[in-house]
Amino acid sequence: MTSTSGNNASLMDGLTHFDLAREIVDSEQKRPWASGLYSKTLVKTEDFRVVLIAMDGAAKMNEHHADGTISIQLLKGHIRVGMQGQMQDLRTGSLLALKRSMKHDVESLEDSAFLLTIAWPSNEELLAMEHRGYGK
Repeated sequence: MTSTSGNNASLMDGLTHFDLAREIVDSEQKRPWASGLYSKTLVKTEDFRVVLIAMDGAAKMNEHHADGTISIQLLKGHIRVGMQGQMQDLRTGSLLALKRSMKHDVESLEDSAFLLTIAWPSNEELLAMEHRGYGK
């Protein structure tokens, strides 16, 4: 996956603005992408992440999970998210939220772009998560 963090904002000034249409156009100008995927971290703080992800049609992200609660907001295209034996089709304008640590995969059914937002857990919460080999 191609990954950049160009305008990576820290929110130190309390306000950050992105032109998402421009970000999508910029991502498309960086083609071809390794594995048909491109990601750019827009915001990264201790407890919050926003990542723009673009996928070529028929690209796939294998099963994975995020340690925080996530949302997937489709900005362009059509993707399918598989989790726990269920499939959710998302089209432009759709929003899907998943609880933290929920395993899922993502398949692009056409050229697509989405915002991945993660409510990042604290270090104490991360250490307590059983799936990471820590905790109880």
